[in-house]
Amino acid sequence: MSSVTVYIIPCAICAIVVYGMCKKVDVFNVFIEGAKDGISTSINIMPALIVLLTAVGMFKASGALDIIVNALKPLSDMTGIPKEVFPLALLRPISGSGSLAIYENILTEHGADSFIGRVASVIQGSTETTFYVIAVYFGSLKITKTRFTIPCALASDAAGFILSALAVRLLMP
Repeated sequence: MSSVTVYIIPCAICAIVVYGMCKKVDVFNVFIEGAKDGISTSINIMPALIVLLTAVGMFKASGALDIIVNALKPLSDMTGIPKEVFPLALLRPISGSGSLAIYENILTEHGADSFIGRVASVIQGSTETTFYVIAVYFGSLKITKTRFTIPCALASDAAGFILSALAVRLLMP
């Protein structure tokens, strides 16, 4: 089985090249044009990404995350959601790398098989870096009016956060 998986990507690339040649497409020039478009897209979205990463760094360094987590302790007690996963839930829509660092810290401190570790794993797998995705996709298309995108995306993140603890509680042996 593992010998087959080694050849999947090279075979896919060869199939694309052969298909392009059969259709009489200049594959190399089309590849170069695609690379140029990718570079220009990267340049267009760079300012939004820099602002987003700077804001996340300032949010964490200011201690605001700790203040918010402590303020949400009554909600944690009422819902049964471990307060240790609140930093992950708050940072996940904003920053993938920041939430990954918090997730790693949760697993190191509490263990992957603990209730807290499992809830954190479900949150990490079932929610999205909403603002990053919006910055990248909307920025690359130069869309400035997000309308209902952000509220709907944040509502789905909240549902993923709330239901993660319930799912782990129901499915954990």
